[in-house]
Amino acid sequence: MRGTSTVGREPRFKPLVKSDMSEAQRKVYEEIASGPRAGVRGPFNAFLRSPELADRAQKLGEYVRFNTSLPERIKEFAILITARHWSAQYEWHAHHIHAMKAGLNPQIAADLARGKRPAGMKDDETAVYDFCRELHENKAVSDSTYKALADKFGERGVVDLIGISGYYTMVSMVLNVDRHPLPGGVPAPLQPLK
Repeated sequence: MRGTSTVGREPRFKPLVKSDMSEAQRKVYEEIASGPRAGVRGPFNAFLRSPELADRAQKLGEYVRFNTSLPERIKEFAILITARHWSAQYEWHAHHIHAMKAGLNPQIAADLARGKRPAGMKDDETAVYDFCRELHENKAVSDSTYKALADKFGERGVVDLIGISGYYTMVSMVLNVDRHPLPGGVPAPLQPLK
């Protein structure tokens, strides 16, 4: 059932309290809290149930979120494309503001939120949108789609975009399985896709 809502439902992973954490959980918690995220939010409450996975995931996430070769606007657009594909409410909510600050046109985000191909995309956004959509929906990309992206961002950019899509797919899965809540009364930003 595509687009099942997690909004208004009880989270499956209850919040962890530091005093109840194992030594391994506390170590990873402290690494995340003292890193560039400056806090432990979103999927990390669930990830901490498996401290080694949490540690590896947070390191990959730190790269794709803070150190990728792609421009900030492009990276955040790719995250929104992934969040929309998975109907990941929390992920969309958390990254929409970053996309706006990075200069993504609000109308592009609005079209994407409605499940529409955004109108008025710049050439680099079109290359990213086409690549991400094909990758998510077809599990592969065509030669022309690959070339369009590689021409804009090089082979490193292609691999970084694959990494962003893969990491945020995992994050979206964790958030959706957890039924991670939106902060205090925020309405669901995404409607189910039909």
